[in-house]
Amino acid sequence: MVPVNMLYAIGHVSGCHLNPAVTVGLVVGGRFSARELPAYVVAQVIGAILAAGVLCIIASGAPGFSLAGGLASNGYAEHSPGGYSLLAGFVAETVLTFFFLFVILGATDNRAPAGFAPIPIGLALALIHLIGIPVTNVSVNPARSTGPAVFVGGWAVAQLWMFWVAPCLGAALAGLAYPRMFGAGAAPAVKGVKEPAKGTVAPGA
Repeated sequence: MVPVNMLYAIGHVSGCHLNPAVTVGLVVGGRFSARELPAYVVAQVIGAILAAGVLCIIASGAPGFSLAGGLASNGYAEHSPGGYSLLAGFVAETVLTFFFLFVILGATDNRAPAGFAPIPIGLALALIHLIGIPVTNVSVNPARSTGPAVFVGGWAVAQLWMFWVAPCLGAALAGLAYPRMFGAGAAPAVKGVKEPAKGTVAPGA
């Protein structure tokens, strides 16, 4: 699983958020400095656009390729794989991101077993994709949504707002809920964190 691989690969460097919603949730939960948020979000979005560009180049090498297929863009209503409504998509993205952040906050808590955080985080994201792909092509990551939308344009850009608002809302709610339910715990040992804890692993993909 890519999240697990990347967490182990660069978690010790930057925390391996790769996701603006994750960074927002960690800030709200007191695990990450708000001053670092803008730089992380810019880097995440640039990375996502570059990644989507690479995929577009590769996919365009196949006969019959067309951006009209959406390049796996996230969407709702007529652009949802299962035809799910805006409300259904918004609720799905909010709730799924909430639980994703909840797992991240728990797995990286210094009270959790050290060194294993990437495994539950990766498994949680895999389950989220199984649940969410029929609804919105699953985002839970505004940067992931932005990348293909830049190339597809039109409806993908018009619907992009939802894939920023809902994941960030769900992440912020998790950031508020976790410390109130289980205590603040301690932050992972990455740049910008308030209280580094020895032996913890990066926040998440």
